[in-house]
Amino acid sequence: MRVTTVNQEVHLPILAQKGVSLVIKREDRIHPLISGNKYRKLKYNLEEAKAEGFGTLLTFGGAFSNHIAATAYAGKIHNLKTVGIIRGEEIAQKWQENSTLKLAQSHGMKFKFVSRDLYRQKETPNFLEELKNEFGDFYLLPEGGTNPLAIKGCQEILAPADADFDVICCAVGTGGTIAGISNAASSSQKVLGFPALKGDFLQEDICKFAARNNWELQSDYHFGGYAKVTGELVDFINDFHKKTKIPLDPIYTGKLLFGILDLVQKDYFSPKTNILAIHTGGLQGIEGMNRILQKKNLPLINV
Repeated sequence: MRVTTVNQEVHLPILAQKGVSLVIKREDRIHPLISGNKYRKLKYNLEEAKAEGFGTLLTFGGAFSNHIAATAYAGKIHNLKTVGIIRGEEIAQKWQENSTLKLAQSHGMKFKFVSRDLYRQKETPNFLEELKNEFGDFYLLPEGGTNPLAIKGCQEILAPADADFDVICCAVGTGGTIAGISNAASSSQKVLGFPALKGDFLQEDICKFAARNNWELQSDYHFGGYAKVTGELVDFINDFHKKTKIPLDPIYTGKLLFGILDLVQKDYFSPKTNILAIHTGGLQGIEGMNRILQKKNLPLINV
């Protein structure tokens, strides 16, 4: 699959007022389903799985996991079976209401729904052996797709022309994307990560793969944790799209851009700072999130 991305400059009054430039790398345009960092993470893992002769990919994720949807479609186009171990037994009876899981199932993925306690054992040899007994031999993709081959793919997000930016910003889930960007950034660049999850565990996870210390996390923009969305965030996503024509997802990139512009407002960035934000895709998750927002009588995402 040919990869083409563009850098799109954002024009907002606050940026002009503060003398800061913001450009978004539209990795979401790589592919409707295997877009952004999911394409990057899967690229070399798919090559390895086929080279080693595996016929099945097995991975882990939550009900709104972009990684689950991307893996299912990637498996389909590469003639590989896919299995998704999904966090939350309660979802087993209502997964058809979830657009992400419906999409993954439509592309051939089989599901196994497990309790949150069992899900936490996903890296233990005993659990993995049980999965092999149930599903046969498989190529293991970790939750979020982060492993050394995924980092190799994420290092390709930055192009030579991106060396002119002072700061690179990205959303953070499992830490693979920021690690790859950190490794590929020039010596003068600073990398900022905006976690979508609540908690301090990410520092250690990122350090497993990031070879340099040119990065830091901005942990005040998770809006309550993974897949937690507020009316304020929805209003921001809708307003941002109206003004820029750039769609954002509520799990990752919405929180990323909210955080960047809040830091701009607070003078975190010096005047004349050139910022590059990485759009990591994930737009397929909007439909499912809107169903939840509707049940909570919150505004819907209109992008």
